[in-house]
Amino acid sequence: MTGKVYIVGAGPGDIELITLKGLRAIKEADVILYDRLINPELLSYSKEGAEHIFCGKLPNRHAMIQEQIHESLLKYAREGKVVTRLKGGDPFVFGRGAEEAEVLAKAHIPFEIVPGITSGIAAPAYAGIPVTHRELSSSFAIVTGHRQQGKDDDLKWGALAQLDTLAIYMGVQNLPYILNQLNKFGKNPKTPVALIHWGTYAHQQTVTGTLETIEETVKEQEIKNPSMIVVGEVVSLRNKIAWFEEAKRAVYV
Repeated sequence: MTGKVYIVGAGPGDIELITLKGLRAIKEADVILYDRLINPELLSYSKEGAEHIFCGKLPNRHAMIQEQIHESLLKYAREGKVVTRLKGGDPFVFGRGAEEAEVLAKAHIPFEIVPGITSGIAAPAYAGIPVTHRELSSSFAIVTGHRQQGKDDDLKWGALAQLDTLAIYMGVQNLPYILNQLNKFGKNPKTPVALIHWGTYAHQQTVTGTLETIEETVKEQEIKNPSMIVVGEVVSLRNKIAWFEEAKRAVYV
């Protein structure tokens, strides 16, 4: 008998941000294939005897290449097992969940997609930055800051520079290029920018600046990936409504 695969968004890090359906898929799974950016505490909710398989990816170093992940999903499902593919954030937002779903559909393996809260919304929210605001931001885009080699030209930077708010995923390494493109296409150099490192985790760190100053700040503070880059006037609201890091500070006062 063929099993079933759940492709689950685990959310951005805070384990309480996973959906009830996502948590049920963890509890019911015989096999869990999980990514690097999920909170490992989520695995503690799996049933006794469930197999945990790490398939996380780092630049130029993968525990499993994507094709091996596909093969594993098919293998365990064909053995009649309930398989949960646990992915950080949302599986369809820069998560390759669609590719995995295509493979399962082609093989006629039953599957479900369980959406998750994506970091482009959650990390700014935990930093006190709304991605939309009635007075400051009526347009919002999510953008990958880490493209396949040779793919940068298809990012419509001219159009993106005209939007009110940008949430840019995994773009620290390409930050100089991103800033240059936004400046090139007319973004005001005084536009506020924030980088949120390990958003929603207890060790979240946020730095702010402008298009002119943020690159130097990031170097000084040694901000690395995973970080969310937020560009737009909404970043200025952090001065008023930063709640998460303020709450952490209050605990230690």
